[in-house]
Amino acid sequence: MTLFNINSKLCDIIFYDSSVISVINRFGINLGVGDYTVAEICRSHNLDENFLIVIINTFLNEKYFPERLLKTYSITKIVNYLEKTNSYYEQFQLPNIERHFNLLIMKSNADDGNLHLLKRFFDEMKNELLFRINFDRQEWFPQLLQLGNTTLDEDIELDNIPESAHPIEDKLNDLKSFFIIHLKGKYDVNLCQAVVSSIIALEKDLKQNNRIRERILLPFERALTE
Repeated sequence: MTLFNINSKLCDIIFYDSSVISVINRFGINLGVGDYTVAEICRSHNLDENFLIVIINTFLNEKYFPERLLKTYSITKIVNYLEKTNSYYEQFQLPNIERHFNLLIMKSNADDGNLHLLKRFFDEMKNELLFRINFDRQEWFPQLLQLGNTTLDEDIELDNIPESAHPIEDKLNDLKSFFIIHLKGKYDVNLCQAVVSSIIALEKDLKQNNRIRERILLPFERALTE
């Protein structure tokens, strides 16, 4: 398992896994990072370098769970990050998939394929995700933010949290599988690749986001409201 630290060059992290670009964008960091370290870039952006590197490592490593560090961060800090993540889904990732999907249908022979069926399946998934985002924005996050800058006590155990069902993740995986296995008809190869790549990127991002929600935020809520 590769773990980075605040003295790692941000460009090296991006070269290691370019999917982290979507994460640093949520902190207001764009490409053109030079050879600066995470700490140096965070100082120039007025960011908490330790929190950023924890988020990056959690995003990149499925088995990484920095319990002691996470106990030092407030609910406010974590909720703010998840709010930015939801906005990224809503404003960038979902519209990007939809735009490419519509172009794919427009430039393909719809009469001999099943692209319209796949698009309806995507629309169902999109609506479910937008419903969850709206619930977060209107109900769950405001409730959590009422707890303010509270942190967890050292004796609270955060690991061994059971995983919940993820119907949106499952639908994204199904959609990806439909494209790979069951796609029919004549279609634009480049646009099809763009759609599938975007679906895979959203699936990975959502999976890691769900880990943060379940293994960080939910235990905070339970520990501080019981």
